[in-house]
Amino acid sequence: MSAESVEADLLGQAGAEIVDSVVAGQLSVADAAQAYIAAQMAAQGGSALAEATLVASAFAGIAPDGGPLETLLFLPAIGVRRRLAAGMPPEEAMLGGLADMARYASTSVADAARSADQVSMAANRSCVAYVRIVQLPACARCIILSGRMYTYSEGFLRHPLCDCETIPLREREWPGVPTPKQLFDRMSTDQQRKAFTVDGARAIRAGADVGQVVNARRGMSTAHMFGRDLVVTSEGTTKRGLFGSRMRRAGGEFVKRPGERYSRLTAPRLTPEEIFRVTDGRDEQLRLLRRNGYLL
Repeated sequence: MSAESVEADLLGQAGAEIVDSVVAGQLSVADAAQAYIAAQMAAQGGSALAEATLVASAFAGIAPDGGPLETLLFLPAIGVRRRLAAGMPPEEAMLGGLADMARYASTSVADAARSADQVSMAANRSCVAYVRIVQLPACARCIILSGRMYTYSEGFLRHPLCDCETIPLREREWPGVPTPKQLFDRMSTDQQRKAFTVDGARAIRAGADVGQVVNARRGMSTAHMFGRDLVVTSEGTTKRGLFGSRMRRAGGEFVKRPGERYSRLTAPRLTPEEIFRVTDGRDEQLRLLRRNGYLL
């Protein structure tokens, strides 16, 4: 199999089926987000009622960097071509491409889930915060954040293949989440060495603070994925897109750029993460989440 055949497959029916599968996963997790937040709030004695309805489709078809999902899911083909050009055996090059595809697909679905959860938290005034839940095995950067509480609108630190989860909280609620040291103690020696290096694991076992051994923020960002800043998204901004259609009815201006098939909005569409970053109060967040098509 050649690089050309892989590229042709991803540009054809096989690629379309992969994109459809990932979109289906994004829709599924986003569709469940509001019910999850409502159930958590009710279980903690709060209100299950939200002020707005989540638009699940607003979280589908978008890559973690805010760009088109199709573009991200074509990158494995480019990776195969580069590996072959570097002299890697074809079988190893293809396996590397499969690993890339699995990483991009799983990260895209997980990111849609976390983003939909956070928008759902904003739509329910009973929710004031969330706590990070770390699933083992995990990397050192995630482990030292276990049990940390954040305001409901604070960005979720993640990296590709991060499978950490969140528990939404009412005021004064605090679940018994394992501390970084407790997670470290649950790991095997090999897992400790893999996550913290041999010397780092030895230092922690000797009594060093886990947070001092690891730089929590290195390589993690709420606004940077796959090498690009996550600020706005062009998805859904054409006249045919869901968000674009709504803005067209509201009098939004469109322009057709060279090389593009459809006209797009001249105004950018903010991502949920960027909305939370640039706003202070819940009312303003809800207004922008509605305006950008994430809530009805």
